[in-house]
Amino acid sequence: MSHPTGSTVEPIQQDRDPRCKRILFRCWHRGMKEMDLLLGGFANAEIDHLSEEELLELEHLLTAPDQDLYAWMTGRKPLPAEWDGPLYRRIIAYHDVAGPAGFAK
Repeated sequence: MSHPTGSTVEPIQQDRDPRCKRILFRCWHRGMKEMDLLLGGFANAEIDHLSEEELLELEHLLTAPDQDLYAWMTGRKPLPAEWDGPLYRRIIAYHDVAGPAGFAK
């Protein structure tokens, strides 16, 4: 399957670890397009470079309701301590540089 140039959705690599494939799929299929772009854009760029600890944190973030996660990521609501971690801050920093869909500004 091919994707248009500049598409935010990458084909899932056949040789990628099944766990990473599931996480990537879940990042792109949140139910809220804004969260697809925020988590999917980051995951496309970084999934293959995440440590075990970071994968666990990402899996934890994926359990948060979209509306809450979006409000935290956009600064509309304060982030509860339970959800604050190094990977969360890395996702925010990634989008500060790359933009909301993971493209360079």
